[in-house]
This record gives sequence, structure tokens and C-alpha cells, in this order.
Amino acid sequence: MRAPQPIPYQGSKRRIAGTILRFFPQHVPRIVEPFAGSAALSIAAAMENRADAFWINDIHHPLIALWQEIIDHPEDISNSYSSLWSVQLGRERKFFDEVRQRFNQDSKPSDFLYLLARCVKAAVRYNSNGEFNNSPDNRRRGARPKEMAWRISAASKLLGNRTQLTSNDYKDVLHACSEEDLVYMDPPYQGVSGTRDGRYYGEFNHEEFCSSLADLVRRDIMFAVSYDGRTGTKTYGNHLPCALNLTRVEISAGPSTQATLLGRTQPTIESLYLSPALLLRCNPTILSTGSGRELVPKEQYEDLMDRVQV
Repeated sequence: MRAPQPIPYQGSKRRIAGTILRFFPQHVPRIVEPFAGSAALSIAAAMENRADAFWINDIHHPLIALWQEIIDHPEDISNSYSSLWSVQLGRERKFFDEVRQRFNQDSKPSDFLYLLARCVKAAVRYNSNGEFNNSPDNRRRGARPKEMAWRISAASKLLGNRTQLTSNDYKDVLHACSEEDLVYMDPPYQGVSGTRDGRYYGEFNHEEFCSSLADLVRRDIMFAVSYDGRTGTKTYGNHLPCALNLTRVEISAGPSTQATLLGRTQPTIESLYLSPALLLRCNPTILSTGSGRELVPKEQYEDLMDRVQV
């Protein structure tokens, strides 16, 4: 079965979630996503029965409210989306503006789902007043109701009553994690939060994040972080500090969408950082990489040699 993704979200790891999972133990008591977004990793893990429970957290309250509706009331949110999708026909642009204005007043989950399905690049953007201000992608109307209903129903069945939903600061979530948890983090790219860009809801500080990771290492918590990468010769974000003692691997995320639109073929490479506790759980062995020696789980390394550069 293909992975159901009811929430379209810019930067979602849905295309590489299966690859990321290959660096995880076969089964853990709980997977925690402090920056959940579309929760692509949790959905992929649930499909493979890789965890008994899930903790989906995001500081963006409307997003978690939408997840609550998807998990607890899949039919209701599907019907609401279907109604919005149908009413828009023939006046898509004006209707989008009306829904956006209404969402900025009452943050209704069904309105938010419709906006994400229709807006440019499925990107959550806010102005200085805290209002959702992304524009519609006039080339499309959003997922058809039947397709969206399947996505919602399938995601609800996968996550069901074994999922905890919160909208807390990520540091509070990490503090509550134990050695039984496996934490996957996909924080906002460096430079897109706390600026005029508005591509991330809330503030994100690189130094504070590194301090939180250091604390997880000291507590022997298993975790993996998607944090930086490159497209062609262009890099985005700085590597996490070597002092954290994390193992960095590069995963191919396929061709750059933006480059493809411009008629160019450029691969996108994303970095994945693995904690010492995670490597230990995966029975690592020392491998020579040519540029140094790093801890990498041998079986995962050999399996991913055609797609992963260490």
C-alpha cells in the first residue's frame, strides 16, 4: 500500500521516509516527532509496524488540531473537505481568499486542510500579524475529495488510538523522552525561521537546538536528525557540530523540483545525523569511508550503498 499523506506540507520527508527507517531498529516502543509537520516518518513506520506508539508534536497549534480531526473524526473532516472542494469550482481564486480570511479568524481544521491542498508549494507562510498569507496555486484545485478521503481514512487507521498529539515547545518534548524512545527530528532549515520569510511558525535557534541534542547524547537517547543538504553545487544549512559525536550520512532525495521546473536536472542530497545510542542499538561496526572512519551500521550501509553516500 502506498503511504497515505493527508496533509500536504513543504519539506515533507515522505519520499525518503523508507530510506530513513532503514537506519532504525526493527521495532521500538515509541517513535517521537517533535517537529512533526506531515508526520511522514511516523506514517511510514506505522505501515511497517516499527513501533507500538507514536508521539506527534508540532508547535503550530492549527496543524495539531487538524491531526486530531484526521485521527479522531476522519469521516467528518473528509466530508468538510469535500464540501469546500466542490463549492470552489468556478471561482477558485476568490473562494481561496474567503477561506483564508475565515481561517485567520477561527483556525478551523477543515479550512486549514483546504488551504494546504491549494496553496503554492503546500507551504505554511504567515505575515507579521500572524495571519496565514500564502497564495493559491492557480494551476490546481487540490486533491480530489475521493483521494483525500482515502488518505485521511488510511492515516487514521494507521495511527489510531496509539498516537499522542501535542503542540509543545520541542525542548519540552525532548525532556520527556526516555531511552525507550526513538526521536526523529526534522526542524526548519536554518535561515527560514525568525526572519521575514515566515516559512516556519515560531522561533528556532540553532545554538539552543545543538544544546538540546547534546543533552540527548548524554542521556543515551536514540535519535536521528534531518538538518542540512545540497542541491547540485548549492548547499543549505551548516553541518551539526562534530562535538556532538553524531554520524552523518547523505541520502538522495531525488531531483530538485525547482531545478526541474527550470529545465535542469539536479539531485537533492539531504543529511541525516544518527546518535551514538541509535548506532549502538543497531549493532554498528567500524567502516572506512576514505575521508575518515565513522560508525555506521554495516547491514544498513551495504543495503543503501546505491543511494546513500557516507
